[in-house]
Amino acid sequence: MAYNEFLVDRVAQFFREKSIHFNAKKMFGGFVFMIDNKMCVGVMKDQIMARINPDIFEKSILKEGCKPMDFTGKKMKGFVYLSDEAIDLEDDLHYWLQLALDFNPLAKASKKRKSSKS
Repeated sequence: MAYNEFLVDRVAQFFREKSIHFNAKKMFGGFVFMIDNKMCVGVMKDQIMARINPDIFEKSILKEGCKPMDFTGKKMKGFVYLSDEAIDLEDDLHYWLQLALDFNPLAKASKKRKSSKS
């Protein structure tokens, strides 16, 4: 299993309860929630990946169960991995998801790749 389907359901439920429109995609070997065509959160194996405001990044990684995302082997400021210790309780999960949701309007969308036509 590339990602925890129970975590996917918990994240989706949070967005549905808040009436947040999202698109979900399988990518990076996990399951990613896109809001306004921007990556907001994802589920990678048994962890949540959240895109949070870089201004609170250093403070956030001091919290239990939160660590910098190092998908490429390099710390990515503004992206964190959240293990069970950070998201086991619903209130804790909602805290992190709300941080990601709050940052989403400020986040830059990825550049669309042009498809090559033959």
